[in-house]
Amino acid sequence: MIVVLLLALLPHSGALPVPSGEHNQRLLAEKYLQRFYGLPAGLQGRQTPSGTFETKIREMQQFFKLKVTGNLDENTLELMKEARCGVPDIGEYNHFPRDLKWPNNNVTFRILNYTPDLKKADVDRAIRNALNVWTDVTPLTFKKLHSGIADIMISFGSREHGDYNPFDGPDGLLAHAYPPGQGIGGDTHFDEDEHWTKDSSAYNLYIVAAHELGHALGMSHSSDAGALMYPVYSYAQGYPLAEDDIEGIQALYGPNPNPRKVKPKPDAPNKCDPMLTFDAVTELRGETIIFKDRFYWRLHPQMPEPEQTLIKSTWPTIPNKVDAAYENPEKDQVMIFSGIRMWALNGYNLVDGYPKYIHKLGFPKTVRKVDAAVHIGDTGKTLFFSDEEYWSFDEMSGTMDVGYPRSIEDDFPGMDDEIDAAAYHYGYLYFFHEQMQYEYSYNARKVVRIMRTNSILNC
Repeated sequence: MIVVLLLALLPHSGALPVPSGEHNQRLLAEKYLQRFYGLPAGLQGRQTPSGTFETKIREMQQFFKLKVTGNLDENTLELMKEARCGVPDIGEYNHFPRDLKWPNNNVTFRILNYTPDLKKADVDRAIRNALNVWTDVTPLTFKKLHSGIADIMISFGSREHGDYNPFDGPDGLLAHAYPPGQGIGGDTHFDEDEHWTKDSSAYNLYIVAAHELGHALGMSHSSDAGALMYPVYSYAQGYPLAEDDIEGIQALYGPNPNPRKVKPKPDAPNKCDPMLTFDAVTELRGETIIFKDRFYWRLHPQMPEPEQTLIKSTWPTIPNKVDAAYENPEKDQVMIFSGIRMWALNGYNLVDGYPKYIHKLGFPKTVRKVDAAVHIGDTGKTLFFSDEEYWSFDEMSGTMDVGYPRSIEDDFPGMDDEIDAAAYHYGYLYFFHEQMQYEYSYNARKVVRIMRTNSILNC
């Protein structure tokens, strides 16, 4: 059977039609669960039995690390509408037999044809770099053939392209690969109706190829949102493998006997990890955005569970590490800080003219990063925290207030002398430091409650 990768350029774009109404949502869910979780199809138009449906919902929620309720809630529906790969997620329904691999470590490949979207040399480089991703961490070597039959035959085609698994035109199905084996095994096909690029402007050939060639080597999907083998595509720069990918491929082939030093991407943070810390917290038009490593959680009042997304999936030009963030609702802008630079967002769009240096706000050159930032709407001031001090910034005049910096410990009794992230709601500041969250009365100038950092994430 085949592995089909569905890719999306924008977050929250749909691979399946988005129906309206409770009945149509149920039909969408049944179709999704039949395809990816082995839900039996209803007989003669009769509805699938409720108990079976709820069991499959739970399996899906568990795989994607959602809150396991068995209910077709908002978060589950949103994820069902995401563009994704076509292979089932649960092991017993996976088309791949367990531990399917090439019998030797010397694998051949051949590129049968080329896309006109890129120079021939760029395609060659993308495929070779994608294979090198797996070579770095295994004893595998890849030899390119220019004629004859190779283990992995790579080609570009559109619609019906010779394997009875047709593509569907622009967007949707972008590529598919077959697991290791004789004949068509290992072969990898890319949809020529897509626009292939070297960057994030459309579909990045290198990233898609690295994922698909993982399947061609015997890899199945990962439930870690930070892994290359996660079912949903996202563009990111840098080394593409996470620890989960490396563990998976080495379980098949073992480690590289002459390992090159690689820095795998961190696994996606677990929102209920008792040791979880935050990098930054901000509001964004009624939602709460929480940054951690190269991910952010999006909390919406109408969504029962936070949604986890890669930063680069939404904002490709923002660094993977966000130090601080805050919203200025009067300007309808969110400011993002990383090192000595800052970015401005209008909604989810980057504002022209950024990034700028943080010193334009009035920081001395000795300040190299902002640890936390929070806007106090009642006063029009924004507080910036760096190391053991903080500044007050007047948004109306665009200048730092006189008399700053001041000591965090002196001005916020009961608080630690450093702050990781901060938020403000209805007269209360919420300070996050390490694994603790402090509810601080701005008027009474005292800590009124202490909670776990991730209590905001329903943990």
